[in-house]
Amino acid sequence: MTAPLFTMACQAYDRMQPLRDGTVRLGGAQLNFLDLPVEETFFRMLKFGEFDIAELSLSSYVMTLGRGAPFVAVPVFPSRAFRHSGIYVRSDSAIKDPSELAGKTVGVPEYQITASVWIRGILAEHHGLDVASVRYRTGGLDEPGREEKVTLDLPPGVQVEPIGAGATLSQLLLDGKLDAIYSARNPGPYNTPGGGGIRRVFTDPAGVEREYHARTGIFPIMHTLVIRREVYEQHRWLAQELVKACAAAKTAGLAGIGETAALRYALPWLWAEVERTRDALGEDWWPYGLAANRTTLETFLRYHHEQGLSPRRYEPEELFAPESLAAVVV
Repeated sequence: MTAPLFTMACQAYDRMQPLRDGTVRLGGAQLNFLDLPVEETFFRMLKFGEFDIAELSLSSYVMTLGRGAPFVAVPVFPSRAFRHSGIYVRSDSAIKDPSELAGKTVGVPEYQITASVWIRGILAEHHGLDVASVRYRTGGLDEPGREEKVTLDLPPGVQVEPIGAGATLSQLLLDGKLDAIYSARNPGPYNTPGGGGIRRVFTDPAGVEREYHARTGIFPIMHTLVIRREVYEQHRWLAQELVKACAAAKTAGLAGIGETAALRYALPWLWAEVERTRDALGEDWWPYGLAANRTTLETFLRYHHEQGLSPRRYEPEELFAPESLAAVVV
């Protein structure tokens, strides 16, 4: 019998590359791995449901739970990132602390994206910046025309408006029409020598992020892995096999990341960063599964509900296929 073929759209991160090149196989199946930019994967999966399996924004996925639940997730997290480094202002801005953004206008590519949820939640809980104290403007970071992928139904008091059809957040910030930007990606001008007139609010964001983790134990989850629901219903075994394959791929993909004999990656002091990361976050600093991520997920789900993006506060167990939360013990 020929094994079923599933198409999986996911960026080929080091922890996913072994699935792409076949070093790790998906048990009982063939895998057609599409290495796509995350924005394209999210757009095509949310709008058209094109893929059997896909990396998906955690926020967008949670929003779909109350809108027909077209996907079911497994506790695999292809993307994680601290987001204190994702708050940008003009280089000449007088703003030195995020609490000073109260009453200001902030650009976000989309209000509902996971990075924005984390930033707003962290700034509200740890820096005294109430979510509703900021006016939000949405649109493309460096290209005009970006729209919310999921329709918003926000509570009164939260001001969210799109920018003009031909405008970009980066240029509006430089023109003084925005006071700040919350973004997962660097604004384009920031990538030029000298920062292109843009700086981060935190002068030592990595230090702030390490302190945040030491205090909370949270390494923010950005994306999860989802199965299109009709595929899951036809192949319930797929959820457990995905977890097993992704765990094996992560082990294989991260092997040797801190090796000094012959540098696997073109970064001369990566070994030092690996040692610092291990000291700060532990041996398995990129954990999969529910137990190791419960605090992170509970915090995100609380932020998501508090910000009016989900109708109630979900429990972490509600996000995942039950088959992916249990494993045989011999």
